[in-house]
This record gives sequence, C-alpha cells and structure tokens, in this order.
Amino acid sequence: MTNEFMNLPSLKTFSQSRYFHPLLLLASIAVGIALRFSRLEAKPIWTDEFATIVFSLGNTFHSVPLDRSIAPDVLFQPLQPQLKDIGDVIERLFNESTHPPLYFAIAHLWLKLFAIQSKMVLLWASRTLSVLFGVATIPAMYGFAWLAFRSRVVAQLAAAMMAISPYSIFLAQEARHYTLATLFIVASLSFFVVTINYIEKRSPLPAWVGFSWVAVNSLGIATHYFFTLSLVIQGLVLSVIWIKNKINSPLANAPLIYWWRIVAVALGTLAGGLVWLPVWQNIHGSELTRWVYQDPLRNFLLPAIRLCLWANSMLSMLPVDIFSLPLWVVIVFGSIMIIYLIWIVRFSWRGWRWQIKQSNSSFTAKALGGYVVSMLGLILVLNYGLGTDLTLAPRFQYIYFPVALALFSYSISAYWMTATGQREFEDKIPLPQPLSPVMIVLLMGLMGGITIVGNFGYLQHERCDIVAKSIYNESQMPVLIASTHKHHGNTGRMMGIAWELNRLNQGTYHSSPLFLLAHNYQGLCKEAVCNDPNNDPGITLSETVAKLPRPLDVWVVNFHAPILIENQNCTSADARWRKVEGYRFRRYECR
Repeated sequence: MTNEFMNLPSLKTFSQSRYFHPLLLLASIAVGIALRFSRLEAKPIWTDEFATIVFSLGNTFHSVPLDRSIAPDVLFQPLQPQLKDIGDVIERLFNESTHPPLYFAIAHLWLKLFAIQSKMVLLWASRTLSVLFGVATIPAMYGFAWLAFRSRVVAQLAAAMMAISPYSIFLAQEARHYTLATLFIVASLSFFVVTINYIEKRSPLPAWVGFSWVAVNSLGIATHYFFTLSLVIQGLVLSVIWIKNKINSPLANAPLIYWWRIVAVALGTLAGGLVWLPVWQNIHGSELTRWVYQDPLRNFLLPAIRLCLWANSMLSMLPVDIFSLPLWVVIVFGSIMIIYLIWIVRFSWRGWRWQIKQSNSSFTAKALGGYVVSMLGLILVLNYGLGTDLTLAPRFQYIYFPVALALFSYSISAYWMTATGQREFEDKIPLPQPLSPVMIVLLMGLMGGITIVGNFGYLQHERCDIVAKSIYNESQMPVLIASTHKHHGNTGRMMGIAWELNRLNQGTYHSSPLFLLAHNYQGLCKEAVCNDPNNDPGITLSETVAKLPRPLDVWVVNFHAPILIENQNCTSADARWRKVEGYRFRRYECR
C-alpha cells in the first residue's frame, strides 16, 4: 500500500517539483519545533540547568547561606536577575564551574531580551535558547548529510530523524549548552567531509575552508571541552587515510600540497584549544567532575550496556518510566524496544552493505563510519584504561550522535531509493518490502519524541520530582529538608526539590518547607563558602533541629555524614534509604 501511494502520478509529479525538497525540509523543521516546544516549562528542572541560569545571570551560588535553616525564597536568591554583564558571567564560571563561557555569554544576552517576572518565565526563556539551537541542527543535518552523500533522499531522512530523535529532543529541552555543541560538531564534521572530498580529488583545501574550519573548532572548544574528542578522532581518521594513500594509492606520489593545509588547520585548532590549557589543569582535581572517575572493574559491563541504551534513544524511545507507569507497562514497552533494537540493527546493516556496494559516496561513508567506531573505542578506552566513564551521562554522547544519525539515514535510504525506482535492487542483498520499514523507523522515532516530551523515558538525570512528591504526600506537618554541601551541585539538587514542591503546593500547602545545607569543610574557603573545620555536618543538623518547633519531619537528602538527631527525639520512618536518580533520601519524625 505504501509503495502504491508513492507511485501515484500526482505525488511523483510533485516530488519532481523544485519546491518539493524545501517544503519537505520545512515540514521536518516544523515537526521539530512542535516537539521541542511542547511542555517545555513542565519538565522537572535539574542541577545543571540551575547552574546555567545562575551563571548566565552573572550570579553566584555563594549567596545561599549555609549551616542554618532557610526558606525557599532564600534558596532561590541566585535566580534573581540583577545588573550584571558578561564579565561577571565569565568570572563566576571560572570561580565556581568547570565549563567554557561561550554558551553562558550568549545565554546572558538572550535572557536580557525577556521581562522576567517569575521563575517559570526564567526557566522557559533559558530552555528556549537551547531549543533554538536544537532546531537549527535540523537544517544543519540536512546540509551535512548532503555534503557527505550527495543525496537529497539521505539528507531529508537525516533531517527528519534529527527532528524526531528522542535524544535530540531531550538535549534541546534542557537549559544546557549541548545543542550548541552538537551544532558545532555538525559544522566541524561538514568541513571534515569537504576535506575528504578534496583529498579524493587530489586538490588542495581552499584557504577559506581551512580558516572557517579552525574558527568552528575553536568555537566548539569554547562551548564544551569534550568537543576536543571529536577533533582527536577527526585527526585520527585523516591520518589513517593519509597512511593508506601512501601505501596503496596512486596518491602516494602526490605532492604534499594536498596535505599541508590540513596540517595548518590542525595547528590552528591546536592554538585555539591551548588557550584553555590553564583551565583544564584545574578541572581534573575538581569536586564537580569527580563523579566521572569510576573503578573500571566495578560493574564491568555497565558502560557497554549504557552505550546501547543511549544509542537506542537516538532512534526510538517508548514509555518505560518505572516511577510513573505500572510495572507491566514498563515490561511490555521495554520488551518491544529490545525487539525493535535487534530488528533495526539487522535492517540498517543490510542497507549499509547495499549502499557501500552501490553508492558513489562509499569512501566518505567509510570515513564517517571509522569516526563513530573510533569514538566509541575512545570512550571505552577512557573508561577501562583511565577510569573516566563518559557513558555515565547520556548528554556526553553528542560527540558522535550526528554522525551516527547520518550514517543510519544513509543505510535506510537504500530501502527508500529502491522503492521509488531510483536504483535497481542488488541481487546479492535483496531488500524486500523496501518502503514500509522506513515508515516504521520514522513512526518509532516520532513515538520516541512524544515519550520524551511526556517525560516517560529513561534519560532523566535527576528525579527531584519523585523526591518532592514523596515529601508532599507523606509529610502533613512542618518540614526540614537537609543535605550536606560541598559545591553548587548540592545547592542545585536542593533547589530542584524546592522548585517541584512549589509546583505541587500552588499555595495550598500547610507551610513553606525549610532547607539546610550543612557544609562539609574541605580546607578551602571561597567567599561565604566556609565554616568551622571542627563543626561536623551531623552536628550542624542536630543543632538546627533542636532550634525548630515540633512536630517536625526531617528529610535527609544526599546527607554524607552521621545523622545525629536521635537525641532530639527523632526516629526514622523508613526502614532503609530510598533511592532515585540523583538522590538518596530518608524521612525522620521528630516529636
């Protein structure tokens, strides 16, 4: 039925019109906009988004008082817009964060365009910037795929997949810099593809291409430091091409002019990266990045499993949130996802084999395939060799996501092109029912996008909404929510709980909860972030509870110190610690 529909004379005529491809691309962009803006302010906010907002405003987390109970308004003080400039933004980042400043500077200028009258408007405005960069990746993906494969079919499929990709929507709906970093990845790899084409033609790289490539690479590094991993793999793939050409190709005797400009691009990019060397030297020992350093022998198979989960989320996602759905629903949809993943691997592999045999772009496809394989290999080497696990967070996979999506589109386009008569079937690799599977892929991608919009997937970083619901439903008396404090990440987690409680309360809750950040002394004081080294967080909690009226519910959240409140007539209401993503919490009843 699908093939008959594609063969309708009117549709064939329209598909040959000069307006067809621009309108089809606009349709993908429209779908991408609709999905990314849907429920934008409704999704729970998490720690890193608070960091984006606070630093983009030029504010500091150090204004939040420590070691005493505070009201939510005091906890939210860093979110208040003030008269700050970009210099304040950069200063705060270098003092309190580990990220480069480009996105935050842009966000600072962006937020100045809004009349921010409430925290919800602030959140919407902050996430909108990420959405706009995410939408921009859709036409960028079209251009990248066309440059790589010289096929408008592949380009349209790549743009459509980017528009509906659950992973892409997930990144876009967060007030973070990953959509801008993805955009720079697409741009850098576009120049990478152009360079490969010039190598194939044995022509020197134009100077304007080299300068533009260096500029994009430098901006990418200034957006997110993991961008450098992409540059390393691009250099590795180009080195392999050079070695193969020297050994096996007539290019072996070609003048070095074909390569010296590429070397110049590498040197220019290196210069653009070395600017950040003093900053990088301080990152390794930072408390903010310590969570990525893991024992590679502990949970040995988990990194590979996580990579499969993140890869699956780039193509599809079904509702599997165990906190909001019945277990049987999670099992059914989880089983469907596993079956679909197995089918899609076989389906795309057959398309890949057919394309490699038939396509004129197989050389570029192999180079991009080498990029993805090398990047995955590098991630595993960093994990098992250096104990740096980049699979812990789905957001870090942006460094290969656009290439993987383009290659997937290249593979499945074989089915589309054979269905529409653009190519003949390959006898050795038959492609039965050529068009319907492509429609299944697009439908599953769209369902995945809707799943992410509804927050029913498995990509959430932190579940402050679950903690807040537990507090709201179980505590019918005044509440103190306490956590130990080392850095602004702890403050952000508490802010997330306060945000969700405020959303649940809507002015109907019996009283405003109180919050306690018990600072864990680390021998270093920065501005207000310092306390008595002899004052243990457990003692701080006990003294704070003693000053509050009874009855009182005390929720200890991510409290990494002894809980010394039994002598305050407080007993645990939980037999064990409760755990959700990003939180470990327990309720105490004080009477």
